[in-house]
Amino acid sequence: MNIFEALRISHVTQRALADNLILTQGDTAERASIFRSLKLELAAHAAAEERFFYVPLIAHDMTQEPSRHGIAEHHQMDKLVEALDATDPSSPAWLAAARALHHKIHHHLEDEEHSVFQLAGKVLGEDEKLSLARDYEAEFVSQRLKD
Repeated sequence: MNIFEALRISHVTQRALADNLILTQGDTAERASIFRSLKLELAAHAAAEERFFYVPLIAHDMTQEPSRHGIAEHHQMDKLVEALDATDPSSPAWLAAARALHHKIHHHLEDEEHSVFQLAGKVLGEDEKLSLARDYEAEFVSQRLKD
């Protein structure tokens, strides 16, 4: 498995959780469970992706700006998650913030898959793509075990 395939596995999970989150209503166990799962997925993915995808890409002129942009979007998603944590799950403001997070997640993943991956494919060698995938997966699992 290469780095792109490894990242896409989490992308599928993130999309599904974000889609399901905005379908929930009120302060329910379902909403809390989906939100908790999404938070864990986003945090583990961002930590591993930044270390084993974006940092190596920053070293290349072609991928430096897109990598910095991707890291900045992770920070924006973190802020949206923090806002959701601080908002009453039964309030309309919670669903509005969840929709903003949903939009940001989908936008970020589309950018990565349709732009950054193509650029990264030009600057990373085949062996590097494989080793980054192994390192990403190990870090992702390590991050998930922390929580």
